[in-house]
Formats: sequence, C-alpha cells, structure tokens
Amino acid sequence: MGMTARGDLLMPLIGTPSAVGLARTLVEARIRNWNYFDIIDNALLVASELVTNAVRQTPHQEIRLQLSRDGHGIVIAVWDADYALPQTKPTKELTLEDLDLSAEAFDDNGGYGLHIVQALSSKCGVTGDPAGGKWVWSRIRT
Repeated sequence: MGMTARGDLLMPLIGTPSAVGLARTLVEARIRNWNYFDIIDNALLVASELVTNAVRQTPHQEIRLQLSRDGHGIVIAVWDADYALPQTKPTKELTLEDLDLSAEAFDDNGGYGLHIVQALSSKCGVTGDPAGGKWVWSRIRT
C-alpha cells in the first residue's frame, strides 16, 4: 500500500469481486482518519461502483485504487488497463417490469452505476493514463 505525506492512498488490487469489499474498507478507514464523516456513505458507494466497473473491464488483472484530498474535497480514482471507456445505460424511469428477475438473468440488471457516481460527485470523468489504461475518477466535496 502506498501513501503520500498527506496520507493519500494508492493501492493495487486484483480484479476480483473481493476487491470491492477491500476498497470499501480502505476508503472508509482513510475518510474516518480525515474526519470527513459526512461523506462516508457517498464515498463508499462511489468507490464500490468504480471498482466494480474496473473488475468487470479487466477481470483477474491488476487495478488500482487512489484516494486523495485537497482543499475542495476528496478524489476517488480507479485505474484499469483497458482503454475502452465506461458505458452507461440510457437514463430512464426504471420500473420492476424493466428488470428481468429470472434466476438466469438476475445479475444482468446492472449498468446504472455510473449514473449513481455522477449524481454523488461534484465532478467525475475518465482520464487516459500515458503508461496505458485509464483512470475513472470522482470528486466529492467535503
């Protein structure tokens, strides 16, 4: 685990489902250490969505979680080696009839996580990494 003098976090993870829980634990501990209690829930949800997307893009490969802070709030960023940009489903009023709740398709109802990230962020985006891959990031104001 890497940390800067300001206590920022840079953590390599392996793209498996367990990476999401580990990322949440690390983000929560750091945000509590910074005394940003009012944004913990939003930050955990954003971190979960970003790590989940990276795991889906690059399963069983290295991903990286970065958490930093400045005078405007915190930035949660997740790197993966895939150059493909994240895709969002079109925004629409979602009803139960829109979901396929059959046992075969129960886990195929996702794709709305980036809308959640956008709603909880003061700013978010994707930045290409010159060394390869991309960083998907979210700024949350404190």
